[in-house]
Amino acid sequence: MEHINIRKATKTDIPQLLELMDQYIVDFYHCPRPKGQSVENLVQHLLENPYEGIQFVAETESNHLVGFATLYFTFNTLEAKRMAILYDLFVSPETRGGKIGERLMQTCISYIREHDYSHMIWETAHDNYPAQALYDKLGAKKAVWLNYEIS
Repeated sequence: MEHINIRKATKTDIPQLLELMDQYIVDFYHCPRPKGQSVENLVQHLLENPYEGIQFVAETESNHLVGFATLYFTFNTLEAKRMAILYDLFVSPETRGGKIGERLMQTCISYIREHDYSHMIWETAHDNYPAQALYDKLGAKKAVWLNYEIS
């Protein structure tokens, strides 16, 4: 496997990043493709407003993107600090098993620690055992809080 570089997404990444996000949304999660240019608008918004969130990409030596992670930022009242929500972590199926997901996670962890965030939270499916094994390996703990949602 080629050497993989993990870095912040840039404007020039948008076409490839949109392809990866389409795989993530439609192929992996089987959700309908968001309408119009909403995904591109989201990526553009994050690039222009890094205080709200950031995306990291995994890039091969041949400048091909093979994964991404998205952090959104909010506040933690209990510690009076900012906190991060890891909302997306995706590695293209053909490159899985090469520790790219682990490296993306490590980059996110380093980022929140370097910027003095209180913590990072994320969710995974109850039956996503490979992801849970990665999180356990990284020293993450299952949260004591229950997740609720409403539409």
